Amino acid sequence: MTTPALPADDRPYDHTPVTTDDLPPTPTRDRNIPATAWLEAPAALLALGDDLAPDGGTPPPIAYKRRLAGWLLWRAGPAKGADARYAAVDATALDRMFTFRLFPDGSGDGIGPSGAAHTRFRTWKEDLRDHP
Repeated sequence: MTTPALPADDRPYDHTPVTTDDLPPTPTRDRNIPATAWLEAPAALLALGDDLAPDGGTPPPIAYKRRLAGWLLWRAGPAKGADARYAAVDATALDRMFTFRLFPDGSGDGIGPSGAAHTRFRTWKEDLRDHP
């Protein structure tokens, strides 16, 4: 019997250390893997949500989402309704990363690996898919 998927923001954080090879290809539905548990996490990823912290508050956690082509997809901030930032880290060159800022109104801003600017999250992900 499988456990039903929990909403992304309700999933508990599993701080068990993981390597790049341990990161699953598809989304985890029962837990979040924090960037701080990823042993090879680049410093830029660990700082992904620093500017999203409320005044004097703690930055939001950064959670692993899935693999997308050759990219490792992470998110700082909630799934919807507030500021969030996504990062795609090249699984074969961990210092290569692209980000997409998602605003509460659903608009966004980011550059993909093709060099194109994107205002929609979907087109940013398509750029990742098309440029592994």
